[in-house]
Amino acid sequence: MRKTRFALASLLATVAMALVATPVAAQASATSELINQLNGKLLYVAIPITVLVEAILIYTVIKYRNSERALPTKENRRLEITWTIATAIVLLFVGVASYGVLADENVTHQGNDIDMSDDPVVVTAEAYQWGWNMYYPEEGNFTTGNKIVVPKDRPVYFQVTSQDVIHGFHVPKLGLKQDAMPGATDTIKTVAYEEGTYQGYCTEYCGVAHSQMYFTVEVVSQDEYQDWLDEQKQQNSGQ
Repeated sequence: MRKTRFALASLLATVAMALVATPVAAQASATSELINQLNGKLLYVAIPITVLVEAILIYTVIKYRNSERALPTKENRRLEITWTIATAIVLLFVGVASYGVLADENVTHQGNDIDMSDDPVVVTAEAYQWGWNMYYPEEGNFTTGNKIVVPKDRPVYFQVTSQDVIHGFHVPKLGLKQDAMPGATDTIKTVAYEEGTYQGYCTEYCGVAHSQMYFTVEVVSQDEYQDWLDEQKQQNSGQ
């Protein structure tokens, strides 16, 4: 009985630690921060469970390694109740933690509506075989080819679509991923925290030049972004 109580107490303590644990490393965006925090919490639960299972496995192999034949086990209701409750606790924790992340608009943006009250940057990412056209529809709809420039600490909406077949918009470091569907537009949202250049690419096999479908997302300060934006508008107006 003591062992059963100890096992349940240990599991509850682990889950509690996972709930309050927060990674200390700086995150590149609001999306990656949410996803990495969830991964960290799940890791706090997965490690002790893995260690426990492996310890039981090693103990069983060593203890019964010389047994000539398998013997039927005796019924142990306490053990069955313990692992049933423990499994329910783990699944409940995973469900609650995951829902909290999936419900956030920086991970799963609902619909294609854009809240313009936050002064966001809107970028249309249009895929084709085999490349990208990035447009800024709120700034005259000029295109920058396969390059995206956005300011840090400001909401950014990516409207992802395709000209021909299914492609995939993916920027791993920023935690962004969305299929590009022909004839449809899906919107994802984030806020970039760290300046720098982030690699993006297509994640859906779309033909012979699929591996060449790279693009970049450059995160700069608000002043640099405004200067770049004015330059793009001037170039566009002169064409």
